[in-house]
Amino acid sequence: MLRSLAIATALAFGTVIAAPVFAQDATQGAAAQQTPVQVVQAVSDDLAKAIDGHQKELKTNREKLISVIDDAFLPHFDIDYASILVLGQHAREATPDQRSRFAKAFYNSITHRYAEGLLDYTRGRVKVLPFTGDMSDKRTIVRSQVVLDDGKTVAVDYAFRKDKNGNWKAYDVIIEGISYITNYRNQVDAEIRKVGIDKLISNLETQGDQALKEMEQADKAQQPGAKS
Repeated sequence: MLRSLAIATALAFGTVIAAPVFAQDATQGAAAQQTPVQVVQAVSDDLAKAIDGHQKELKTNREKLISVIDDAFLPHFDIDYASILVLGQHAREATPDQRSRFAKAFYNSITHRYAEGLLDYTRGRVKVLPFTGDMSDKRTIVRSQVVLDDGKTVAVDYAFRKDKNGNWKAYDVIIEGISYITNYRNQVDAEIRKVGIDKLISNLETQGDQALKEMEQADKAQQPGAKS
C-alpha cells in the first residue's frame, strides 16, 4: 500500500477537484499564464512554505490547516468539470443544488480525512519531472514523484485541461496508475445506487470523513479476493 504521506500529498492536491463551485470565481485569475508544470511546482513550493516550521501549530489548529490546504490548491483546479466527473452518470440526474451540495460535502470529507498527513510534508518531497506533453493540446499530463521517508518514490501524475479562459487547471490525480476520479466515482456510484443521492449527500454533510471511510471499506470488501 502507498504510505500515508504519499496519499495525503497527492490527494490533498487532488481532493479539491470536488470543491464547491462557489469557490471558483474567487480564484479565477490565480493560475493565469502558468504552464501545468509551473502550477504543480508552485503548489509544491507554497505548501512547503506554509507548513515548514508550523507543524505543531497546525496539528492543534485544524481550521488553519484546512485553510492552508485551500489556499495552496483551490486556485489551480477545474472544479466544475471534476465534480461532474466524480458524479459520473448521476451528474445528469442531479439538480444544480444537489451537485453543489455534493461537491462541497465530498471535498470537506476528503480534506478533513487526509489533512494531518500533510504535516509531514517538507520542501523537496515532490519532484516534478521534465514535461514531455504538447502545450498546444487542450489536455495534458504532468508527471512527478513523491519521495517517501525511506527514499523510495511514488509516481504521481496530474491531469490538466484548459478552462474556457485558456488557463490550465488540474482535474485528476493518478497515483501509481490509479485515477482518484475513477476510484471515487465507482464508490459514489455504488453508494448512490444503494441509498440515493440525497442520502449520500446528507451522510457526507453530517458524518464527513467517517461516511467516506465507510464507502471506501465497502468498495474494498466488494473487490475480488477480498476476505469476508
